[in-house]
Amino acid sequence: MAKEYDPRMHSAEHILNQTMVRMFDRGRSFSAHVEKRKSRCDYHFDRDLTPPEREELERRVNDVVAADLPVREEFLTRAEAERSFNLSRVPDEAGETIRIIRIGDYDACPCRGEHVSHSGEIGGVRIISTSFEGGVLRIRFRVRE
Repeated sequence: MAKEYDPRMHSAEHILNQTMVRMFDRGRSFSAHVEKRKSRCDYHFDRDLTPPEREELERRVNDVVAADLPVREEFLTRAEAERSFNLSRVPDEAGETIRIIRIGDYDACPCRGEHVSHSGEIGGVRIISTSFEGGVLRIRFRVRE
């Protein structure tokens, strides 16, 4: 059963993750807490983001949102998915068919949650704050109403 995330927030999390990968080449979040009101993603990192980095991250995320990219699902066998994706967070009970969510050509990753049909439906993302402790960068964000 898929988690009951807010589709806008969950789709924003995917875009934030890919933007972090592109900006810092450190990988996707290793932990996330996604809720309708506000969410957070945790990354293995060596410091907090600077204010200009936070602004650039938010700008890039919102550029992807504004591009109104299509959000599509596809299904791969587990063997096919393992060739392109890290499946360490995909539970064994997911079976032999893995659902991949694609946001245009910007992002693709295994996922069971609900999503918007186009990135423009997110409306916009605001980074509320960032913090760093014990090798973990935490980014708190919300979608704009």
